[in-house]
Amino acid sequence: MKKIIFATNNLHKLDELKKIIGNKFEILSLQDIDVHEDIPETGETLAVNAAQKSHFIYDRFHLNCFSDDTGLEVEALDGAPGVYSARYAGEGCSYEDNVNKLLLEMEGKKNRKAAFKTVISLILDGKEYQFEGRVDGSITTEKHGSGGFGYDPVFLPDGFEQTFSEMDPTLKNKISHRGKATAKLVAFLQTL
Repeated sequence: MKKIIFATNNLHKLDELKKIIGNKFEILSLQDIDVHEDIPETGETLAVNAAQKSHFIYDRFHLNCFSDDTGLEVEALDGAPGVYSARYAGEGCSYEDNVNKLLLEMEGKKNRKAAFKTVISLILDGKEYQFEGRVDGSITTEKHGSGGFGYDPVFLPDGFEQTFSEMDPTLKNKISHRGKATAKLVAFLQTL
């Protein structure tokens, strides 16, 4: 089984991605290679941030790796929180803090359209490849469900009546932004 490093310290993302990929590859975390530092994310786009993280690991360890950056883009907020999704309510904030800030910002807004986007940056033998996934939906007026993480309790994907938090994880992983980007990653890896 091929080993590949997922350059993240986010255990929720790691667990979700391992479920999507299944047993096709052995996914190692940063903890597995004894990296405990935070990797900088200073880019203005998801693609730049994803590349920054994968290059950080590859340049130091020369191990094949991939990273992702994900953002929630809300139309009525001019695309915010976008690249700042993880720290929307400030540095060191919780998922709950971010969701509460978003709901406060969305109070009274009729346009609730939003999109979740993920960009995966894969570095294999020094060459970078990128894969993007997107799911369109809307922001609910209150939290629903207890599953998932991040903005899942307030994101209602188009064509569904449940937020990501209310969905069965298998369905969510199939239709989500991360699921779509990961499917492209896996399809690419299987051609090697």
